[in-house]
Amino acid sequence: MREPGFWHGPASLNSHLLKPLGALYGAIAARRLQRRGLNAGIPVICVGNYHVGGAGKTPTVLALAKLLRELGETPVVLSRGYGGALRGPVRVDPGRHRASDVGDEPLMLAAHLPVVVSRKRAEGVPLARSQGATAILMDDGFQSPAIVKDASLIVIDSERGIGNGLVLPAGPLRAPLRPQLARTDALIVVGDGTAAAAVAAEIAAHGKPVLRARLKPDEAQVAALRGQRVLAFAGIGDPVRFFNTLRISGIEVAKEQAFADHHPYSQAEIEGLVTEAKRDGLTLVATEKDLARLRDGAQQIVPFAVTLEFDEPALLRKFVADRLFKARERK
Repeated sequence: MREPGFWHGPASLNSHLLKPLGALYGAIAARRLQRRGLNAGIPVICVGNYHVGGAGKTPTVLALAKLLRELGETPVVLSRGYGGALRGPVRVDPGRHRASDVGDEPLMLAAHLPVVVSRKRAEGVPLARSQGATAILMDDGFQSPAIVKDASLIVIDSERGIGNGLVLPAGPLRAPLRPQLARTDALIVVGDGTAAAAVAAEIAAHGKPVLRARLKPDEAQVAALRGQRVLAFAGIGDPVRFFNTLRISGIEVAKEQAFADHHPYSQAEIEGLVTEAKRDGLTLVATEKDLARLRDGAQQIVPFAVTLEFDEPALLRKFVADRLFKARERK
């Protein structure tokens, strides 16, 4: 879906009119958070957002997977497979599955580590454990009570924050902020903006870690694209952030095209972009997540990869190691 503009602006008539619906949705979501979930029998680390839309969750999952491996763990990602047709449980196979089967994020993640897709998350736990998992990384699911979480790390974009702070459909929040804050074990603030300052201060006031991080583009790709004029397109939660990252990296973005998050590209759309780029002498560039949704034409598009780097990696390492230790004491 494409986010309404009033979600990230000052109070408007639209947000005011939708507040009653937001209050009802929020009450249901808050009550749902109280439910007791399944004990997976192994540590469960959840990476989530307070709101719908992008904030850097997928790079965070990859960064945590790398850290878990350094700690001697065998992580397996568990996802609902948003946008995919398969209900699961199924292990994602990049050689066999498409984004239309399992979702774009699971397909992208499966190039790096084992990923299990299960529409009902709890039903995916046995399959994850059968893959040798010593720890489960939940990709999203912070608001779901289906599985007991041993650590919930929330990713928030420093430029967008939580928008107008209202609950769907009046705003972008998936549940009222207060109960979400209470269940947050650590906050990851991506970027150098100030829109997340109030939330970060609230988390820090309760003695929970606030971890600063930033998205770092692949240096070889940046070097290859400098000096070229590009046509950038993206169907992610925040396409503008992608376009800005290209420009900050010194890449000339001559044209840009934004699509809705998880947009299922048609062959005609890709052919149109390829034709436009050739006509204007531009290089086509997209995110890795966008390329995961393409059946054909990907060879004519340059993927722009990013990784998440933490300002204090030792603090993150200690937090995760402590949570793993405490989880195993309880299980």
